Amino acid sequence: MPHATVVRHVLFEDLGLFAAPLAARGFTISTVDAGIDDVGGAIREADLTVLCGGPIGVYETEHYPFLLDELAALEERLEAGRPTLGLCLGAQLMAAALGAPVYPGRRKEIGWGRIGLTLDGRDSCLSVIAETPVLHWHADAFDLPPGAVLLARSDLYPHQAFSIGPQILALQFHPEADPRRIEQWLIGHAAELTASGIDVVGLRSKTAAVRAAVEAAAPVLLNRWLDGWA
Repeated sequence: MPHATVVRHVLFEDLGLFAAPLAARGFTISTVDAGIDDVGGAIREADLTVLCGGPIGVYETEHYPFLLDELAALEERLEAGRPTLGLCLGAQLMAAALGAPVYPGRRKEIGWGRIGLTLDGRDSCLSVIAETPVLHWHADAFDLPPGAVLLARSDLYPHQAFSIGPQILALQFHPEADPRRIEQWLIGHAAELTASGIDVVGLRSKTAAVRAAVEAAAPVLLNRWLDGWA
């Protein structure tokens, strides 16, 4: 059976809606926690690596030195073209490992909203979310890595998703976020939400409104990507 390793940077940002379809494809799934487990070794060995989000910056290696191990292992994995999926911080780590700068964005992008797909994006697995809101929760941006194909953008962040071949996909947003578990995000990021002036009640209400569409789109997106290489 193929094995998927999930790299988790904060407990509630995990596979979410991607867990069930991945298991249904026959993957065994294990989770490693950054800063605690041997993340570098896990990244190198997995058939599929999924890098989840987190509230730290790729460039904060002095404060979070475990990022150096992640980046080194990622660089090896991506150079070999092995299946890798990055979500938010995971996408930023992939961009950095591929040689692209990662830096603070103009302002935070938090909440549900649509993304603009490029022509390549409309021909990709992301076509399923062309009209479906996704959860944005980031403050950092990255340049497009050399050789990468831009798949999506937003008004605030021109690089929202990229791919390199069929096996490497990086998503700045959170299509995996499970609306049923939004309270974990609201509690876990409470300080950030308050500092950013985000309307928590409104965000909770919007989550309920988009739940059905988000839950329907997530497994389709993942399965289409997996169909491209698995």
